[in-house]
Amino acid sequence: MAVRRIKLTIQYDGSRYSGWQIQPGKRTIQGELVEALSNLVGVRTYVHGASRTDAGVSALGQVGLFEIESPIPTENFAGAINDRLPPEIVVTSAEEAPQGFDLLGGVKSKLYRYTIYTGRYRPVLRLNQCWHIPKKLDAGAMNQAAQLLVGTKDFKSFATAADRRESSVRTIFRCDVTAEDKWIYVNVEGDGFLYNMVRNIVGSLVEVGVGRWKPEKMNEILEAVSRTAAGPLAPARGLCLMWIKY
Repeated sequence: MAVRRIKLTIQYDGSRYSGWQIQPGKRTIQGELVEALSNLVGVRTYVHGASRTDAGVSALGQVGLFEIESPIPTENFAGAINDRLPPEIVVTSAEEAPQGFDLLGGVKSKLYRYTIYTGRYRPVLRLNQCWHIPKKLDAGAMNQAAQLLVGTKDFKSFATAADRRESSVRTIFRCDVTAEDKWIYVNVEGDGFLYNMVRNIVGSLVEVGVGRWKPEKMNEILEAVSRTAAGPLAPARGLCLMWIKY
């Protein structure tokens, strides 16, 4: 039987998990998927992910890929895997990967959304998917600052010091801040991201939102090429991977 490559679209609430990647002794999204799929097909089967989301980060559009020799019809995979997954993880689609599909190298862009709640009392029903900052933030100033990050730039200042990748240059296609009542959303779309880059961007934008920094501070941070120049790291729970485009 020929080997088939199956592409999955996956959603998950990552608040109770130690991130995407399998780690010994820890509960991870990838670990749960591998267990569910292996249980289904009767042989250990690895699910690769397009994005290694951190502990606490959620996703509505993670992309996974696995190779298999099985007669199971492609359209049956999603339901059969979901029957074996915990409730906070769900496969929303399964399809044969197109010829030449490259899970990592073929990514054109990814969109992350960060959610902030500025109401006085913590929003108990959405607490695991937002950063609660009980004060007024100037979303207009934050959006002005966010625009300065659009383009091809060196984002080293927004990467954790532990990021050892050769190049810290990335292209941001979109970075905007919108407000709906007491909710603030930061959308960042790019061709790729450094470790903790979006959360460091959000932490810096919040410094602008509370009036500690002017929007122009973003230019200074970029020019510094140093993590110490940027704002604090925003909590993981407010971050969600919305989609990945190929």
